Amino acid sequence: MDQIQHNFVEVGGLKLHVAEIGTGSNVVVFLHGFPEIWYSWRFQMIALANAGFRAIAPDYRGYGLSDSPAEPSKASFSDLISDLLGILNALNIPKVIIVGKDFGAWPAYYFALKHPERALGVVTLGVPFMPPGSVRSTQSHIPEGVYTLRWREPGRAEADFGRFDAKTVVRNVYILFSKSEMPIAQENQEIMDLVDPSTPLPPWFTEEDLATYGALYEKSGFDTALKVPYRSFNEDWGIEDPKVEIPALFIVGEKDYVLKFPGIEEYIRSGRVKEFVPKLEIIYLPEGSHFVQEQSPEEVNQLLLTFLANHF
Repeated sequence: MDQIQHNFVEVGGLKLHVAEIGTGSNVVVFLHGFPEIWYSWRFQMIALANAGFRAIAPDYRGYGLSDSPAEPSKASFSDLISDLLGILNALNIPKVIIVGKDFGAWPAYYFALKHPERALGVVTLGVPFMPPGSVRSTQSHIPEGVYTLRWREPGRAEADFGRFDAKTVVRNVYILFSKSEMPIAQENQEIMDLVDPSTPLPPWFTEEDLATYGALYEKSGFDTALKVPYRSFNEDWGIEDPKVEIPALFIVGEKDYVLKFPGIEEYIRSGRVKEFVPKLEIIYLPEGSHFVQEQSPEEVNQLLLTFLANHF
């Protein structure tokens, strides 16, 4: 990891951390999910740089080494899109291929919709393109104890997480999100209670990895991370008829618990997602969990490089 450079870019009065490697004229920007950070893309960044691409991975505002906004409770997905535009302008990058994981799919796709002149292609992992209003519909059909609903309540996750240090919170979420079932708490439980302290980490996630994540979240805390994404999914994007016309790729693990959310698997497998993203290619990884890029880095790297070679 020593070859990855770390810089700070000032955008909107905040210093945003950007990890970077490679010098190619084709630029790929990586957008992380939760509880991830720039570090979750370490394998992909190095592989793409070795193949002649320039790879950059910011920490969102309020995440990792980036500054937190003055009022985390007012943070929004729109901030992430504005921040990405500001980063690209500051680095004099005219066009990019965007790779988004988990909730990073929203800023990836909606950046492409709002700034089509800056986006050459989109790749998402774990979460497909979701049209405006679709999350509200999905959430209305899931049990009350699902983590997305629990963490949407102001104060509830803060109290749940507050019983542990940041490293333990990340550990528990990685364990929960690596399973094939949705994390659902009973009425008398909180989400953190779903993980027994003796449960081992996933075999592909080391104690060193956990320590890195823990230190970054110890610095940033979880205030902004809980607002974006969990309390911002119903945001008005200002786009009524979304259609992403650029080349796109969706990589999903067959054992990713996200497929268990109501309607999601049918939306993907039926091809309805292609009504919004006509040039979309979908690739399923039979043993893949929600963290495919860390679980199976060589496989994901090859899929990314093939997609890039075919289109750019």
